[in-house]
Amino acid sequence: MATNGHQPPPFFRRGLPPTAKLTIYIALSLALLVGDLQMSYLSTLRQGVTILTYPLQIAAATPAEFARNVANYFNGLITLQRENERLRSDRLQAAKQLLRSSQLEQENTELRGLLDMRERVKVRAIAAEVLFTARDPFSRKVILDKGGNQGVEPGLAVADAVGVIGQVTRVFPLHAEVTLLSDKEQAIPVVIERSGLRAVMFGTGSGLTELRYLAANADVRVGDRILTSGLDGVFVPGLPVAKVIRASRDAAESFGRILCLPIGGVEKSGSVLVLGRAGALPLRPSEEALDPRRTAAGRISQRHELQSAPAAQSAVAASVSTSSSTSSSTAKAISASSAAASHSAMPKPARNTAVIATPVASAPAASVSTPQGDR
Repeated sequence: MATNGHQPPPFFRRGLPPTAKLTIYIALSLALLVGDLQMSYLSTLRQGVTILTYPLQIAAATPAEFARNVANYFNGLITLQRENERLRSDRLQAAKQLLRSSQLEQENTELRGLLDMRERVKVRAIAAEVLFTARDPFSRKVILDKGGNQGVEPGLAVADAVGVIGQVTRVFPLHAEVTLLSDKEQAIPVVIERSGLRAVMFGTGSGLTELRYLAANADVRVGDRILTSGLDGVFVPGLPVAKVIRASRDAAESFGRILCLPIGGVEKSGSVLVLGRAGALPLRPSEEALDPRRTAAGRISQRHELQSAPAAQSAVAASVSTSSSTSSSTAKAISASSAAASHSAMPKPARNTAVIATPVASAPAASVSTPQGDR
């Protein structure tokens, strides 16, 4: 700008150079920093500026924070789903192991009971497993996984860890069929533990057993334990069989009706023992013992007496009619011999005839008729 035609000097027209301005600004900044550090006179100013600019900071940070929160949400959701799948798989594995552990514990308890039973009976025992139930719906039979190749024989007793459950009825090379106590065709000799009363137990076909052919006034009470008696030589004596649950007595009936519940797991056992025989079986009787005419007392059956007496009398009558003569005393002897022959204990009628015919042949000739009553 010109004043009275004079131009300003170049220094005022151009201003300070950039280097000088930078130096001044730096010095001013350092002075303000040192002054604030020593006297803290700018803290109030900073707080005010911070309050005023906070909404701007929030607005500037909102998009980034929103994107970060969305990413964290989806990452957490995926992580949670994976963790749920892992926990569900772990729970299934734990349930399987728990079930297996429970099954093993039950099997261990059952096997320990079988070992105790084996030590208690003191006979040869074969451990076996029940494979399946027989297909006949009207019988109570199971199939074992042991057979003739393992030493199983027909008639052997079968027991579980608690008591008797049945008897082997058929044997195959690798399997065996067991008829349970509850089968309607199964019977076992037993004894009542409290009273010592012996009886025979039959199956009812409905899971229960029954004591039959006991008098109505027999000493049987509800709750009595029933054990094997061992009279048959097959079942070991003293094995638990059943417990009396009902004893009904009717004065009009000759026998009481006594129902029992098997002590052993008759229809639910898995592991069983096939027990050997309690003792050697008795020998088969000889032919003389089997003949009813040769008993211990030497008696002849009534049927044989009825058949031999008429034969002896007819032989005596024939011998008398063929002889030429005889005396009255001889006739009396013949009639007495005929009566004795009808009650003789000798099994062969021919011998009686020979004894009577000998004196008749030597007697003098006479016409004698045998009295009707002597026949």
